[in-house]
Amino acid sequence: MSDALPISVVIPAYQAKAWVASAIASVRTQTRLPKEIIVVDDGSTDNGAALAGAFGDARIRVIRQANAGPGAARNRGIAEASGELVAFLDADDEWLPQFLATSIALLDRGEPGVAGVVSGYLEGAEHRLTEPRWRARGLTAGPIRLTPETPAEFVITLLAYMNPWAMVVRREMLLRYGGFYEANCRYGEDNYLMLKLMLNESICVALEPLVIWHSEASGLSRNLAGPRPIEPFFTDPDGLYAHCPQALRRLLHDVLAMRAGKTASVLSFWGRWRKARELLRGFCTLRDLRYFWVRMGQVTATPLGAAAGWTIRTAAPLGRRVSGLPAALRRAPVVQEGSSR
Repeated sequence: MSDALPISVVIPAYQAKAWVASAIASVRTQTRLPKEIIVVDDGSTDNGAALAGAFGDARIRVIRQANAGPGAARNRGIAEASGELVAFLDADDEWLPQFLATSIALLDRGEPGVAGVVSGYLEGAEHRLTEPRWRARGLTAGPIRLTPETPAEFVITLLAYMNPWAMVVRREMLLRYGGFYEANCRYGEDNYLMLKLMLNESICVALEPLVIWHSEASGLSRNLAGPRPIEPFFTDPDGLYAHCPQALRRLLHDVLAMRAGKTASVLSFWGRWRKARELLRGFCTLRDLRYFWVRMGQVTATPLGAAAGWTIRTAAPLGRRVSGLPAALRRAPVVQEGSSR
């Protein structure tokens, strides 16, 4: 039974002094306590990691490293972990008391070989319920295994739901698929690993909200003055195909094509229409025009599309430019998932 397996909790922390104590407290009040809590201080200068030691809890270990990004911080925690299960929590988020116990119970009840469990969450300081949103997008509770017949749109929805800070994963699986993407990556490092897991293993989805995602504290939710870095999906696709079963390679292509179309639309909005066109050429074919976002990318990856983006951006003061984006582009995978998404 998984309930008997030791759990390691990994908390990557960067400039999280205002939040990390609450995150750790939420782990210490779990109804199913972990074996250890590993706080990886990723080159912070705010001395927030010192708050971890103030708990006087022998299970808490603080590991300090030079700033290398969230993927490297989580991977350091995985390397240091001694538990057979690993649960991730971002330093600015919190778990509800039943998170670990419920996740482990679902691992036990799931089909053999379930790699991990991902739970629902409450969003923001107001603890907004997100479950209806995900149900409306087609998610249901229980184990999910991708097949060649799985729609690419569903894969993208599931990928958006698989937040590391709401997951308990078998450590063996994390190591098998190379951990989180590094290469000093600051955005999309989690999605890269999650897609590899989804292509190869069963994932158990729980829609019950067991996490508080403090989106108001997330760096990725703040106003931006330009596009985020391009995801490793597009800078290193070979790593995904290397771990993709032959039967799912067409599905992987379709997922990347859809993401490329949406990302191209965002790039064009920020004036980078040539880069958008390059992305479309590299990841989309004529067959992919059946997808809305590929068509949208093709339309916007032009000087006219960039001019329209400039008009929208400059129609409001700088501080309101991102909030003035069309809703679809605000939700686009800009060039994390985080990363807190």
